[in-house]
Amino acid sequence: MIISRPSDNGPVLRVSDVDVVRGGAHLLQSVSLTVHPGEHWALLGANGAGKSTLLNLLGAVNHPTRGVVEVLGRTMGRVDVRELRSYVGHVDPRHAPDEPLRVREVVLTGLTNTSALVPRWAPTAEQSEQADRLIGMLGMSARSDARWPTLSQGERGRTLIARALMPQPRLLLLDEPATGLDLAARERLLSSIDALRYEYPSLATVLVTHHLEELPAGTTHAMLLREGRCLASGPVDDVLTTDHVSKCFDHPVRITRTDGRWAARADRAIPSGIR
Repeated sequence: MIISRPSDNGPVLRVSDVDVVRGGAHLLQSVSLTVHPGEHWALLGANGAGKSTLLNLLGAVNHPTRGVVEVLGRTMGRVDVRELRSYVGHVDPRHAPDEPLRVREVVLTGLTNTSALVPRWAPTAEQSEQADRLIGMLGMSARSDARWPTLSQGERGRTLIARALMPQPRLLLLDEPATGLDLAARERLLSSIDALRYEYPSLATVLVTHHLEELPAGTTHAMLLREGRCLASGPVDDVLTTDHVSKCFDHPVRITRTDGRWAARADRAIPSGIR
């Protein structure tokens, strides 16, 4: 079954009272979420909170046990998910090509949604120009001919973002993109993600992390998950508060925001006698 390109009207994502049950355990329970074009969401929570489970629903990878998931206006269970996934950019830092491809080749595989070049397939001149433009936008022009095994983790992350943008998706999912990066690489990656707001103003993004320091300054909304349930959801300044985040991670922390970026510090009392 072939579906037409999803409409640009309406929410990009709509999740209504979703449960996910595996082996008798609730991985998600009564979770709802609506994402509109141009919104940039963060999903936060401790390990096992349900972040990856929810992201797999948003990416049309898995189906809910109960509830409704609409991706780009299409209801899961009533559509060919393989076709639907072609309109969703998914950045997974664990992705690895089947062969030691060059950066440009990895980016082009975003058009075929494969981990290797498809035999006898060749990009059009327009597609090749688009790949080069994205590689430049992500700051990878100097490494365009470098092979995957020689790339740093940060370079791989930026390459995968360019790859995910090749099909011109309306939705970009980022699964802990800063995992394993040093400070400089993390900042370059977050700057690249922030640049997407200006290059693609209608693009919606959902980024999963459990570190507030890994959130781009352009984050507009957030959801906090705890033990498979939504603890708080909405505009980022209403959600990422000291009270909400402390409850989410079951630990007292103090949340600050400077120049648009967040930080969390343990809110420990100073023992008497120490000044």
